[in-house]
Amino acid sequence: MDWFLLAYASLGLVAGLLAGLLGIGGGLVIVPALIWLFTLQGFDHAVLAHMAIGSSLATIIPTALSSMWAHHKKQAVDWAVFRSMTPGLLVGAFAGAMLADQLSTGWLTAVFGCFLLVVGLQMAWGRLPEVGREHQLSNELARFAGGAIGLVSGVVGIGGGTMTVPFLVWRGKQLPQSVATSAACGLPIALGGMAGFMFFGLPLELEHATGYVYWPAVVVIGLISVVAAPRGAELAHALPVQTLKKLFALLLFMVGAKLILS
Repeated sequence: MDWFLLAYASLGLVAGLLAGLLGIGGGLVIVPALIWLFTLQGFDHAVLAHMAIGSSLATIIPTALSSMWAHHKKQAVDWAVFRSMTPGLLVGAFAGAMLADQLSTGWLTAVFGCFLLVVGLQMAWGRLPEVGREHQLSNELARFAGGAIGLVSGVVGIGGGTMTVPFLVWRGKQLPQSVATSAACGLPIALGGMAGFMFFGLPLELEHATGYVYWPAVVVIGLISVVAAPRGAELAHALPVQTLKKLFALLLFMVGAKLILS
């Protein structure tokens, strides 16, 4: 167990640094790494991906709280949009956990691999939509978008920033406010998704776990990533971020392809 706790700490460090440096959610790194670590720990292959995704969502909670508070102090979060999207995000993420529970580890791993390919493509060549005139975001559209974003995020174990930021920019929000509001939206996604993976995984009996959420990994990764994220943000001012993004996109392609082929 000591070796694995060290591995979780290292994973939290990498995920936190990348989150601060590149503005990406830790789930993109945490999920494939946990699939590998849980395999080494001898967990049941039938639930490997489920446990990795459920645990990843739980690690997002402390990160989202820390990020949300930092953005709130800068008065960058659009709380009206957050309140409108939260019901959809919670329900969507819970539904995503329910959908993931119906998939085998093979299918769930392949879905995550495909998602990595899409994010890698977006990171390497994609552009955010142009910020135009701000449109009124109705409660109906906010809930629908929240539900869709929460559903995808719940299935693949991420905080949803890769979808929430482009959506808010499309609705006319400036990029800093979109990023800040998206960071806050990661909290209801994480809470809804974690609750779903705990509930639907209850038949699983594993020491130190509640359903598909494995607490030793969650606590260590979550705490270390919260500490590491601000350091990553500092490095963003000293390193060639655009070059690093392209290299990371290549890594996502490689990991995504491996997960699909496996």
